[in-house]
Amino acid sequence: MKARVRDTALALAAVSTAVSLTACGSGSGSTSGAGDARKISVLLPDSTTARWETQDKPLLEQRIRQLCAACSTEHANAKGDVAIQQEQMDSSIADGVDAIVLTAVDARAMGPSVGKAAAAHIPVIAYDRLVEGPISAYVSFDGQEIGRLQGRALLTAMGAKAHGGRIVMMNGDPGDPNALSFKQGALSELRGRVAIAKEYDTPQWAPEAANRNMSGALSALGADSIDGVYAANDGLAAGSIAALKADKVTPLPPVTGQDAELAAVRRIVSGDQYMTVYKPFGPEAAAGGAMAVAAARGQRLDGVATRRVKTRSGAEVPAVLLTPVSVILATIESTLVRDGVYTLEQICPPSLAGDCHKAGLT
Repeated sequence: MKARVRDTALALAAVSTAVSLTACGSGSGSTSGAGDARKISVLLPDSTTARWETQDKPLLEQRIRQLCAACSTEHANAKGDVAIQQEQMDSSIADGVDAIVLTAVDARAMGPSVGKAAAAHIPVIAYDRLVEGPISAYVSFDGQEIGRLQGRALLTAMGAKAHGGRIVMMNGDPGDPNALSFKQGALSELRGRVAIAKEYDTPQWAPEAANRNMSGALSALGADSIDGVYAANDGLAAGSIAALKADKVTPLPPVTGQDAELAAVRRIVSGDQYMTVYKPFGPEAAAGGAMAVAAARGQRLDGVATRRVKTRSGAEVPAVLLTPVSVILATIESTLVRDGVYTLEQICPPSLAGDCHKAGLT
């Protein structure tokens, strides 16, 4: 675990160094005066997942301001609606923005909009999700590694039942290519070791859909036949756990998650959820913001990128792929608290005082 956190810190340092070089280089990128004014559009997919508005939006805007004081940002959230996000892209193009940071609601459906931006000579940075179309760069985490972390953790939590036990898989939105990566990574650990008794895709990552699906799985399988739950993110974990509790399942089977939402961390403390995946949003936003500023200035993005990835069309684009971190009860303090994501006071409200004391968090 310490090695993974160290790798993340090193990645952030590398991004910060590259950003400094880009921001301080010669030519048009050397100043942030009035002549350097650029408009950057930040288009986010939904408000269902807390991270977009509480973490990514402010961190991206902060990084853009740090690198370009004269730059302005426009922000919009599609509320999980492809048509709304397409309209937001059209509006950004019509407004003549200099770059777009896009987290697509649906990677395939947004491809034509990316094409429109490219035709208008507006670079698009695919943020967190690899959208189709002629993007200029990509910033995210290693999706398959996220799935592998989830799968390994679930097997560990299942103990003896990791050999021949039965699990329910709550996968993410089929329109999000990350969901497929998470699933592939998880299956590389789970396949051949446990039986997948039920499996569901979850449009728009909706927790209420996970709740309904878990209720259906309980009716079909029986509570005693579910030994573990692969939930692709914390929202799906919350919906699944609520259904398990409503059916009075005890003890709860281990449940995975992702995004390190505060509510999920508290569920880990209380024992309702086994793990989550922490994706340090600071390094991701630092890279995304740096790429957006460089692209808006017409600069090459290789100074920020650490890798290249292939898009669906086969084209290679500059990319930053960061390392995710698995978080369980024993590592909350050494990851999330140490990195300043949450304080112990936030994690441990009075209702969890006993659980936090037992876990050594107070």
